[in-house]
Amino acid sequence: MTMTQDTTYQFRTARPEDTGAIESLDGSFTTDTVFEVAVTEDGFALREVPVDPPLVKVFPEDDGSAEDDEAEDEDADSRTFVAVAADGGLAGFAAVSYSPWNRRLTVEDIEVAPKHRGRGVGRALMDLAVDFAHERGADHVWLEVSNVNAPAIHAYRRMGFAFCGLDTTLYHGTESEGEQALYMSMPCR
Repeated sequence: MTMTQDTTYQFRTARPEDTGAIESLDGSFTTDTVFEVAVTEDGFALREVPVDPPLVKVFPEDDGSAEDDEAEDEDADSRTFVAVAADGGLAGFAAVSYSPWNRRLTVEDIEVAPKHRGRGVGRALMDLAVDFAHERGADHVWLEVSNVNAPAIHAYRRMGFAFCGLDTTLYHGTESEGEQALYMSMPCR
């Protein structure tokens, strides 16, 4: 058991019976700022700007995630970690995968249920991911986040992540059309 601010959570590797709760976790967010991306010939610049009314982002359901979870169970280089609240409900999860060729641990997805945000659950899940990165021999942890997800960007920066790239076309043809993918990385220490 791990204590975060005011609630006790159990952190562990996901089990097959966690699949339904993982798939139904509310990963939506509301923000009153977004990161505006300016592409220059030498790179890109970010500027946090207010949005009024606040932006509410609800992610579409991920097709085929149950099949992906089963594949993860058999893959020594992938893990899904969960945070279980004192009431037995899922508070959050982090799905990660390790790539030996570039010694990178990729955070494929990390979500914390709205009522558990701000209590250290995301940081504890990321700590488990970093521990797994060390086990696998990773040099760095890497993730992708939308420029409109300012709450996550701020959390990742507090955890030690820094911006390392941009993709202005990743979301073309999706429900996230118009957003830009920001890549963030953190060395494993």
